[in-house]
Amino acid sequence: MDETLLQEPIVPKAKKRKRQRITWSMIKDQRQLIFMSVPLLAYIILFAYVPVWGWTMAFQNYKPARSFGQQEWVGFKQFKFLFTDDSFMRVLRNTLGMSIINLILGFVTAIVLALLLNEIKKLFWKRTVQTISYLPHFLSWIIVTGIVATSLASDGIVNDILMRLHFIKEPILWLSEGKYFWGVVGASHVWKEVGWNTIIYLAAMAAIDPALYEAADIDGASRYRKMFHVTLPGIKPTIVILLIMSIGHILEAGFEVQYLLGNGLVVDWAETIDIFVLKYGIAQGNYSLATAGGIFKTVVSVTMLLFANWIAKRLGEERLL
Repeated sequence: MDETLLQEPIVPKAKKRKRQRITWSMIKDQRQLIFMSVPLLAYIILFAYVPVWGWTMAFQNYKPARSFGQQEWVGFKQFKFLFTDDSFMRVLRNTLGMSIINLILGFVTAIVLALLLNEIKKLFWKRTVQTISYLPHFLSWIIVTGIVATSLASDGIVNDILMRLHFIKEPILWLSEGKYFWGVVGASHVWKEVGWNTIIYLAAMAAIDPALYEAADIDGASRYRKMFHVTLPGIKPTIVILLIMSIGHILEAGFEVQYLLGNGLVVDWAETIDIFVLKYGIAQGNYSLATAGGIFKTVVSVTMLLFANWIAKRLGEERLL
C-alpha cells in the first residue's frame, strides 16, 4: 500500500486577512453614508468624549466655586483612599457578586426560554408566552421593587405558598437578612428582563438554515438532540457577542433595585459602587471621590471588554487551525 495514503491530511492554516487601504475614491463612493453618520458622530463626541474632561476632578480637591486654574491638584489621593477604605472594598464585593449572579442567571434563563419558545409549534401560544414574559421589561424599577417587596413580606404570597407547601414553618424575612439579598436581586432581574433578552436569541434562531433540521430529522435526532447540535451551535456567535458586551458591564450591578430594596439591616450586602458614589461622594460634596469611583468602573469595564474579546478571538483562531 502506498505510504502517502497512510499519512494524515495536511490542513492549511488560516491566513490573516489583509487590511484594505482606504482611498479617496472609496470615501467618495461612500460619501452619502459618511454624511448620514455626521449627526451620530457629533452626538458621541458631545456626550461621550467631551465630558471626559471632567475626569480631571479625580486628581483635584475639587471645589465648585473655584475656576480650573484655582483647583488644588492632589494626584492619586482619591484613588488611594478608595483602595484603602474598607467600605469601598465591601461595596466592590457586593457589586461583583450581584453582577456575576445577574450575568449568569440572565444568560442561562434567556437561552433556555428562547430554546423552549422555539420548540412551540403553535404560533398563537408562542406569541402569548413571549408577550407575557417580556411585559415586565416595560415596568419601571419603582413598580418592580414595590411588587417584590409586597410579595416577599412576612404575610406576602411567597411565604404563604411556601408555608402551604410545608417547606417552611414560619415566615422568612427575605429583605431583612443579608444572605438572601443577592438572590432576591438576581431573581428580580430575571423576572423583569428574561423575556426581553430572548428576543435576540429568537431572531438568531430564525436565521438558522431549515435544511439542518431536516437533515437531523432524517438521522433520527430527537428535539433535544436538535437543540444541542443544531440550534445552540447556530446561535453561538450571538451568544459570544452578547457575552462580551455583558462582561464589559461587569461592574454595572444596578442602582435602583439595591437602593429601593435595601435597608439598614442589609446595608452590608446591598450597597454597590453607584450607591457608594452617591452616598459618600455626591451627597457630601466630595465630587473628586465620586469621579474617581466612576473612572475606576470605566477602566475595569474597558479592560474586561478587551480581555473577553481577546479570549473569544483566540478561541476562534484555534478552531480554524
